[in-house]
Amino acid sequence: MELLTASSATFSPLPSNFPSFTFKATISKLVFTAMLVTSTTIALSETPSLALSEENRLFLEAWRTIDRAYVDKTFNGQSWFRYRENALRNEPMNTHLAIRKMLATLDDPFTRFLEPEKFNSLRSGTQGALTGVGLSIGYPTASDGSSAGLVVISSMPGGPANRAGILSGDVILAIDDTSTESMGIYDAAERLQGPEGSPVELTVRSGAEIRHLALTREKVSLNPVKSRLCVVPGPGKSSPRIGYIKLTSFNQNASVCGSFFLLRITFLAGAVREAIDTLRSNSVNAFVLDLRDNSGGLFPEGIEIAKIWLDKGVIVYICDSRGVRDIYDTDGTDALAASEPLAVLVNKGTASASEILAGALKDNKRAVLFGEPTYGKGKIQSVFQLSDGSGLAVTVARYETPAHTDIDKVGVIPDHPLPKTFPKDEDGFCGCLQDSASTCNMNGGQLFAR
Repeated sequence: MELLTASSATFSPLPSNFPSFTFKATISKLVFTAMLVTSTTIALSETPSLALSEENRLFLEAWRTIDRAYVDKTFNGQSWFRYRENALRNEPMNTHLAIRKMLATLDDPFTRFLEPEKFNSLRSGTQGALTGVGLSIGYPTASDGSSAGLVVISSMPGGPANRAGILSGDVILAIDDTSTESMGIYDAAERLQGPEGSPVELTVRSGAEIRHLALTREKVSLNPVKSRLCVVPGPGKSSPRIGYIKLTSFNQNASVCGSFFLLRITFLAGAVREAIDTLRSNSVNAFVLDLRDNSGGLFPEGIEIAKIWLDKGVIVYICDSRGVRDIYDTDGTDALAASEPLAVLVNKGTASASEILAGALKDNKRAVLFGEPTYGKGKIQSVFQLSDGSGLAVTVARYETPAHTDIDKVGVIPDHPLPKTFPKDEDGFCGCLQDSASTCNMNGGQLFAR
């Protein structure tokens, strides 16, 4: 896992007429499972009244890509054809600048232009070697109560930011004295990256307090799956034995391309299965799946892990401007733990692929959700290659939970809150369940009751 995450984007295939291959690209821990789509050459006959330069051709290529793939066919309430005609006649054709200006009219921070070097880094996964401070960041949502700055989705346990006391919900106001008020998450990701051991200064608002923090970039490896047996005191031999599994990420230490993508999915799903088997060998009679501060990653991993817990049902709907485009479901073939009581823990740091998993388990009545509303990242992007080696990241769809809930900017709503003092580590979790006098105590009946 990389140390800096900009809000994870979830990707899904486009229709079959788009030639593609799947890979995983990383901007620090900003991880895309993306479709690399070779753009269709634009015919000169589209604008017969204009003599097209090479710059015009590239602009038209980008325009056509958005025209075909963008999820909002109103294009943010404008005539997309008229914009093309006006731009070709009136815009100074500095092509990359003209493309950026065009994309800005969509008012979608996740649809963006990629310079050739950035596009190549995404394709090759070379940015996975960079270091950072262990933050997953995103744009403010309505629940954050402020539009200024960038919001911390999650702070990696043990990372530089976490050790400095930066937590989910805090707001980054400045990076090295540069205000983040109008800064994109991708720009912020680059600013927070750097050589191991190099310094970076953050201005952070935590509630009403503003702090100026000097951090040092690090490389930190995380185990994406942690588990523990918790034996809760009970009368006689009826002591509840709870299997606790914490998923920290859906993209640990991976740069995915070609067949390795399948190996990566197999690894994480296999690690979850191994944890379940180990806990079952210790006679657990219930499970807790902790998705707090899991900012997501690979879309298929969320799907595969949902299949482990479900005997059947829809996992997620993929929707575009015309409605439901694709359905991911399960028939129970891959189910391993579909019967034991299951509680899922979520918070505002639960985002993207982990929200897909939480929503599927809630809507299928498989689990009881505890915590606070999740982050609300319900859009799906794909990455398209342009003929000069640059690229476009384009919002192509959105997803809905099995109950057809659009969670974008709203999040998955849990069934019950957790005590404010409820810990996030496995040792603290067990301690709360075992100590009936603790302010964070919840008994088994509370944890698994609907």
